[in-house]
Formats: sequence, structure tokens, C-alpha cells
Amino acid sequence: MLKTFRKGGIHPPEHKLTAGLPIINVPVPEELFILTSQCLGKPSTPVVKAGDRVARGEMIAEAGGFVGAPIHSPVNGIVKKIEKIRNPQGLWQDAVIITPDEQNHLEFNKSPRTNEEIDSLTPSELISIIAGAGIVGLGGATFPTHVKLRVPEGKKAEYLLINGAECEPFLTCDDALMRVNATEIILGASILQKAIGAPKVIIGIEENKPEAIESISFAIKDKTCFSVVRLKKKYPQGSEKQLIQALTGRVVPAGMLPIDIGCVVDNVATAFSVYNAVYNQLPLVERIITVTGFNLDRPGNFRVLNGTPLSSLLEFAGGIPENTGKIIAGGPMMGRAVSNLASGATKGLSGLVVLPLKDSLRKKTERCIRCSACINACPMGLEPYLFMQLAENNYWDDMKSHGVMNCIECGCCSYSCPSSRPLIDMIRLGKNELRKNR
Repeated sequence: MLKTFRKGGIHPPEHKLTAGLPIINVPVPEELFILTSQCLGKPSTPVVKAGDRVARGEMIAEAGGFVGAPIHSPVNGIVKKIEKIRNPQGLWQDAVIITPDEQNHLEFNKSPRTNEEIDSLTPSELISIIAGAGIVGLGGATFPTHVKLRVPEGKKAEYLLINGAECEPFLTCDDALMRVNATEIILGASILQKAIGAPKVIIGIEENKPEAIESISFAIKDKTCFSVVRLKKKYPQGSEKQLIQALTGRVVPAGMLPIDIGCVVDNVATAFSVYNAVYNQLPLVERIITVTGFNLDRPGNFRVLNGTPLSSLLEFAGGIPENTGKIIAGGPMMGRAVSNLASGATKGLSGLVVLPLKDSLRKKTERCIRCSACINACPMGLEPYLFMQLAENNYWDDMKSHGVMNCIECGCCSYSCPSSRPLIDMIRLGKNELRKNR
């Protein structure tokens, strides 16, 4: 029987145009624009300067704090300069700009660890390696993985949950990774399991990925504490709290964390990056990104170096079609519109979705008709219509008292609203105001 979460959720058209396509390496660009803010935490601090020679995998920016992650050079090359550039959403951020060597730009001078070396590593040592590799959650949140793995005193991890749901429309990067690198994902998950001491590992994959389910199931055939669970197609199945409920039946209470109910959740791409860091000593310098759209000539799942200009990535996919109205970084439900294609790809970028003009225009906002569609769709059991009314009148404290900070910003409310009201926009506005006041 297919499992899912119990409350709310929607079923948007999948549009998995790149499902089944292979993973293709994107050529190394002439320059890499590596932003120093790439995780849900403090920005990293550059430790290199203009003119420095850097090696592939060498740290170029150290973590800005405990909730932070270092950044490493994806190539052998020269630091051209460090300056502020606009990120994909047009905001100014510091960036390290690297010019790759003409030859041997991807040569890596560290040897893989032996199985004996890996087996001898303690949980604390594994977490230190993961922290040093700059690994963050690659499902979209970009929370530093090492922080999540440090189980607080008095808490116990009973389950490690590996997220292979990939419920966002259009995106297939996780699906492609599971089909091709299932063994490496499971090795990475085994490392995560050892790091937190969890007795059980569950991999959740939505039913629309049969090849991925088969590949992962084969990779765990000799692991009695691992299991694969087929999930019903439902958005936002990949959200942490919804995935926990679908796989374990447990509910994360408001204001609490997954570890409070014995769970740690990591994405399949995060597990693969952990494998690379521990086995191959390669930090997080590249990832799989889906570039897709109805009118793209060569959509696909691409292995992309951190800092690759988005313009180069789109050019590799065939160029931007003439009728393009909007390009979204991430999936269409939770992604953000791109305003600067000269900016570089980041650790958290899972996809670029190119929408034609007719699909990118907002519909006219109408009056609320009190239909309760937004309430029925909300997977957190909130009242989105009320949040919008409160935000329109600047009643920020009332938004807080009604639980707006529990909103996961999945966009189910806006998608479901027959009056095309910008519910999620107003909710984000309210949450930002509350954070500023705090």
C-alpha cells in the first residue's frame, strides 16, 4: 500500500519532461562565480585573495559560524578577484571568481580512502569530515548537514529517513541520481546512519520513479536495517515533516524538530555528497541540476560545477526560447524567479525551469470567496486566507499567534485558490516582518 501524509496536499501536473534522461557533464566555463552565501546560515568568509592559485577541492571560504558551511574550489585555477555580484534573484552578495586552468582543471590530487580507513572512522570523525566538506541539504533547504547530525544530549535518533520523493513538478535530478548512483547513495546513507547511531534507515520514493525504486531496492538487498517505501504521488511529500509522517506515522509538533521525535532526514543527493566526501575526499563542489521547459531544445539532468554561470547552463540546454516569460531557480512550487543569469549555480540549486510567457503571467486577483480551498490544501493545517487578511492590515503579532511561523511555504494555498490571491507572498511578507522585529 502506498504511503503518504494525512493532512492537505495537492496533485499538480508532474511535467517530468527529463525523466529517464542520462546525467551529462556540463563543460567547465571560462569563469566560475562562486557565491559565499550558499547555506541556511551565516555566509562563508573568503580565505583566498586575488592572484592565489587554488586546487580542486581546496577551501576558498571558511564557515561563518557553527550553522554554516565552508566552500571549496571546483577546479584547479587562479582566483581572479573577490567582489560583490548579484545573485540569481538580483541581490548583492560576495563572490569568489575563479579562472580555471586551461588544462587539468578537474584533476584531483587526493586518493580515495580504503574501506579499512572508513570502517575505522568514529561517528565524531565522520561528522567532522562532513562539516569540512561543506555539505548542506541538497533537497532545497541547504541546512548544514553536520549540524543536523550532532544529536543533542538526551535525544536519540531512531530513524534515518532518506528523501527520494522529489515531488516538485518538472524536477528529475534526484530521480536521475538514484537510477545511476544507487550504490553510492546507500554507502552515503550508511555513513549518515553510523554518524547518528540510528538503528533503522528508510528511503522514501514516490511511485512515479519505478527505475529509481528498483535501483535503490537492489542496492540495499544485503542490508537488513534498510528499507524502501513507495510513496503516493502527492505534493509536498518531500517536505521534512510530511515525509516523516508518511514513513513513520509520527508527527513533529509545532515548534519542535525531527530529532525531538527520533528522526533525522536527509536528501538522496546529500547522501551521495557524503559518500564523495568520505570515500573520495571530494568536498561538495558539484551537483546534478535539472534544466527543463516545454520549448527547450536540449533539456536534461546535468552535472554542474558550483559557480557555473546560469547563462552557460541554459546555453548548454539549447538556449533560451524566444517566447520565454520567466526562468525559475528550483521547482515551480517553491522556486524563485531568476533575474540575473550571469550569477553562478549554487549548492542548493536543484533546477532551472524555463516557462513560456503564457504560463508565467499572474492571473488577476479576485476577492476571497470563502471557499476554504486554501485550508483544505494546507499540509500544516493552517488558515492561509486569514494570514493574508492580517498581512494586508499589518497585524504581524496576530499572524504569529495564529501560527504563521509553522508555514513551510510550499505554495499549496496559492495553487488551490480559485481567486488567484497571492497567499504565499503575503505569508512570506508577514514572516519576514516578524523576523525583523525579533
